[in-house]
Amino acid sequence: MNEQVNFRIGTGYDIHRLEVGRPLILGGIEIPFEKGLVGHSDADAVSHAVCDALLGAAALGDIGQHFPDTDPNYRGVSSLKFLERVLTLLKESNYQINNIDITIHAERPKLQNFKNAIKEKLAETLKISLTQINIKGKTNEGLDSVGRGEAIAVSAIALIYQTK
Repeated sequence: MNEQVNFRIGTGYDIHRLEVGRPLILGGIEIPFEKGLVGHSDADAVSHAVCDALLGAAALGDIGQHFPDTDPNYRGVSSLKFLERVLTLLKESNYQINNIDITIHAERPKLQNFKNAIKEKLAETLKISLTQINIKGKTNEGLDSVGRGEAIAVSAIALIYQTK
């Protein structure tokens, strides 16, 4: 049986300011740090970038369209809820996730010890295997707002597919 497969790729990007006294949530995991990301929801830049990558791959808009920061229902909510809804949208369109590649740009904190926990939480939320997610940490070598420790930025690429 020859089954036609429709592959689609999408990219996502998110950046949030860091502020003292807020929790730092990345990929649904709270990272011990003196600063956290500022945003309407939990400001989880990893989850936001992954949402946009998946939505973009499926041509389903963007995170702001589905979860606007003007909607009080999303104030303080876990961004894992956004990922769960995006997964539902993908399934309704008969798409499955092939893989996701994530780059976290942060001068501090060092994220090496948290990458596996983030992968596990994302895989659990998206109902995919750990081997379908890759996470890289990069610094900006002291350049721009990320390099000065004022922000954390995340980029993500997702490959999805649909069988016919």
